[in-house]
Amino acid sequence: MTLFDDLGLAEPLLRAVKAEGYTHPTPIQAQVIPALLAGRDVVGIAQTGTGKTAAFVLPLLQAVAARTRRPAARRCHALVLVPTRELAGQVADSVRAYGRHTRPSVAVVIGGARPGPQIRALAGGVDLVIATPGRLLDHMSTGAVSLDATDTVVLDEADQMLDLGFMPAIRRVMAALPKERRTVLLSATMPKPIRALAADFLTDPAEISVAPAARPIERIAQTVVHVDGAAKREILVDLLAVPEVERAIVFTRTKRGADRVSQHLQKAGLAADAIHGNKSQSQRERTLAAFRKGGVSVLVATDIAARGIDIDDVSHVVNFELPNVPESYVHRIGRTARAGKSGTAISLCDREERGLLRDIERLIGRSIDAPDGTPDEPAPARKEGRRRPSGGGRQRPANEARPAAASHRPAKPAAATRHGEARPGAETPTDGLTRMIAGTESPGASRPKRSRRGGNGGRGGGTHSGRPRVAAAADA
Repeated sequence: MTLFDDLGLAEPLLRAVKAEGYTHPTPIQAQVIPALLAGRDVVGIAQTGTGKTAAFVLPLLQAVAARTRRPAARRCHALVLVPTRELAGQVADSVRAYGRHTRPSVAVVIGGARPGPQIRALAGGVDLVIATPGRLLDHMSTGAVSLDATDTVVLDEADQMLDLGFMPAIRRVMAALPKERRTVLLSATMPKPIRALAADFLTDPAEISVAPAARPIERIAQTVVHVDGAAKREILVDLLAVPEVERAIVFTRTKRGADRVSQHLQKAGLAADAIHGNKSQSQRERTLAAFRKGGVSVLVATDIAARGIDIDDVSHVVNFELPNVPESYVHRIGRTARAGKSGTAISLCDREERGLLRDIERLIGRSIDAPDGTPDEPAPARKEGRRRPSGGGRQRPANEARPAAASHRPAKPAAATRHGEARPGAETPTDGLTRMIAGTESPGASRPKRSRRGGNGGRGGGTHSGRPRVAAAADA
C-alpha cells in the first residue's frame, strides 16, 4: 500500500501530515499529488469526502516552500477558487495544518466579510489566495489584487460553482491569468460545461478519476421514508431522538425552511441550529464550531451552505426535502461516511417528491428502498370534509360500534391518532426505521413516545428521550 513517504513530498510536509495522523494517502491523493509535483495540469474527479483538498494543498505548499522570493505587492503565487465561504475556510484550515513548518502567507477573500482586512492582507503580496469568485472580481476591479504573476490556479468543486452560476465569473478570472500557468480542476461530477471549461483552460491535463461520476460511496446505507408532508417535522424529531444518531445534518431546499425546521427541533429539545446564506459569516462560523465540538448535534442546512462542511464523524444525513437537482443528493449524502467510516442517509419523501426520487434513483443506478415496517409509497392525501352535526346522515360501516347514547361522542378510531400518540403496542410510521437505526428488530425495542404537552419531555422542560433540552443557539 502506498505511503505518503512514497509520493515525493518534502520532509516538512511529511512531518505535518504525520502530525495530522495520516500515513496512507487516499486514492485521489496518491494519483494527484505526483502529477502536480511533476508540473502537470490535472482534472480530478472524485466523490465528496475522498481527500481532494489535501491532494492539491500539499503540492501547492511544496511549490511555495521552494521559492526564494516573496510575491510582489498585490500579487499571489497561487490561487484557489471555491464556491462557498465554508469551503474557503476548510481549505485555509488545511493550508495552516499542513503548512505549519513552511508557514506560507495566505489571504482568504470571500463575500459576507468586511473587505478592508482582505485588502490589507493582499497589499503586501501573498503566497496563496483562497477566494470565492464574486469577491475576488470585486478586488480585481479596484486594483487590490492582480493575477498577472499567478502561476497556479485551482478550481475546487467546479461542478458546484457551475450550479451556483459562477461560470462567467470564473472565465473572467481565468482570462486575467498568465498564459503560462498550471491549472487544476477538481469536481465530484463532470457535466458538459465543466468539460468545456477544462478544454478551454487546461493544457494536456492528467485526467484522474477514482470513482464513477455521481455515484454515492458504498459505505452509506440509503433509505427512504414515504410520509405525508404535514407529518415530516414530527417524524424528523422521532428519527433524530434515537441515541444512535450522534451527529446529523438535515437538508432543506430553502433558507426559510432551514430556520423553521431548526426552530421546531429546538422546541422538541434537540440541540439544533441552522446554517444558510442569510447568516453572517461570523454566525456561520460559530454554528459550525459548535457542531464540530458537539454543542450542536443537528445541523440544518441548505445545499450551498453545506458544501464546505468537512467533519469526519457525521453519523446521519437526513433529506427533509429531496433536492430539485439529482446530483445534489450525491453531494448531500457525501457529508457522512467520511474518513473510512460508514454512515446512514435517510430521505423523507411525500407524494409531490416521488418524481424527484425517481430522478435520483436513475442517477445513482439503484433503487432506494423503504425499511421494513414503513410504507412503500406515501398514502393518498386524505380529503377533509366538513364535519356534519350529530345525525347528519353519514353512512356508518357495519362493523363500527354506535356510541353510547349518553356520550354523544364517537370513540376515536386508532387510525386517527396523531403521530407519536399511538395506543400501546401500535406501530408508528417510523418504528421500522428507528429499529433499523438502532440495529434492533423487535418492535418492543422502539423508544418511548414523547409527551405532547407539559411533563418531562414536553415543552415544559425536562428531557426528550433521555437528551437534555438545549436552548436555541444565539445565531438561529
